[in-house]
Amino acid sequence: MYNHNNRYRCIIIRGKSQRELDNLLPAYATVIDEICPCTKEDFEGKFNSEFARILRGKISDTAALKKTLDNHRTEIAGKLFGMYYLSDNGIYYASERTKKYLADNDQPAFFKDVCFKMQFPNGMNKIQTLQPYLDSGISLRQFPFIIKCLQIAEGERISLTVNDIGYYILNALDVLQGKATPEEVIVQIKADKINRIERKIVVPGKAPSYTMQHIREQLNYLELANLIFVDEDKKVLLNTREERCLQVFAEYCGEKPAFDLYTYDTSTLEGREQLYLEWDYFYSKISENAELFKTDLSALVRKDSSQKIEKTSSDSKVELGDEGEQYIYEYEKRRVAAFNPRLAGKVLPLGKTKGLGYDIQSVVAEKGDFAEFVKYIEVKATKRVTAPDLNDDTWLDTVNITRNEWVAAQQHRNFYSIYRVYFVRDGVVVFVINDVHQKELDGVIQVIPMTYRVDFSNNAVDSSLE
Repeated sequence: MYNHNNRYRCIIIRGKSQRELDNLLPAYATVIDEICPCTKEDFEGKFNSEFARILRGKISDTAALKKTLDNHRTEIAGKLFGMYYLSDNGIYYASERTKKYLADNDQPAFFKDVCFKMQFPNGMNKIQTLQPYLDSGISLRQFPFIIKCLQIAEGERISLTVNDIGYYILNALDVLQGKATPEEVIVQIKADKINRIERKIVVPGKAPSYTMQHIREQLNYLELANLIFVDEDKKVLLNTREERCLQVFAEYCGEKPAFDLYTYDTSTLEGREQLYLEWDYFYSKISENAELFKTDLSALVRKDSSQKIEKTSSDSKVELGDEGEQYIYEYEKRRVAAFNPRLAGKVLPLGKTKGLGYDIQSVVAEKGDFAEFVKYIEVKATKRVTAPDLNDDTWLDTVNITRNEWVAAQQHRNFYSIYRVYFVRDGVVVFVINDVHQKELDGVIQVIPMTYRVDFSNNAVDSSLE
């Protein structure tokens, strides 16, 4: 029987703000993919060196800089996001989750997978924090439980606030021990609302910011996963456009955590080391439902956005590219027609034509001698919840281009641009990078060759295996 008076406080690793986490994800993935695989001895130095470059001298104090870099590496990219793991042979590898993100550019899907695999207890916390959880019998997949409660509340036509989720779920011992059902929790919440009883989390000697911080941070991840909205009144609302994914989460409510920490002997150093090693490997792998977590563009963009994105039948990486190209093609047609209707017909969608090195052939369409010159556009699209902030000095993004695209950038110079398209909750944001080749020569951007083609014939073959 659910008793809300039984209190317990479970925490996760502290992260950053929503926008910072959305901004940091591409940076983490880029660095980890670039340096891995590498030895345990080299990993810290390589990560910190690369990430210090991303921070661009923002932190001058050497000790403070190292502390910040270590936090990015171990706490956020490692423990919280599961973006790499240490194999038993002492080599660090980029995780499945990182590789999937680099392949599909779907940040909400990344955070869906993170939320789906989060649990209490877990291997993120140090043993001083973890052992009391084990001693108290904590056992919960918190995010499926929250989603199920929100679904039931919606059916009952009651709204849950951030405080409600904090008090009745994430700080409730019966829930954290897996002894309460979502139905019981909603019955209690409904009764309290009818009787106008407002219950708050109180920790003696601590400010309200302390009592709610870990609650808000956990809900941050559900927002970054595009599964909920938190409105101005702190009401937590389901993103019903993510119906398929919400149902997957809800179906796992009541299931035991996928990783059983209770089978490890935490009283010995060897047992603890084994627990953390195996947890890191488990957490770094994508979940069995990862393919169901794709973010359809119509589910990402808000209903009240003025920029409409039509729903696609499915949402593969190829289709995301198609959506980006179509968006820029329509934009270019409008822009060129506004300058000179006669030139609008020269805007051509060529993304399906292989080998060109660009997706759209447009026209400069600006006052001056070059007005009717051809303009070449390569479109790169991605999905995230928050819009990137150009005023953030730590923001970094990465796009992969083919050899043909790089040759086209070198050939067409100032008439070649990359249009980086961000499909975000509030609509669509597009950043334009002109004359990519010159920017690379000037050191404004960094271009790194990632693959090499090896051509060989019979005179290079040393042996043939039967």
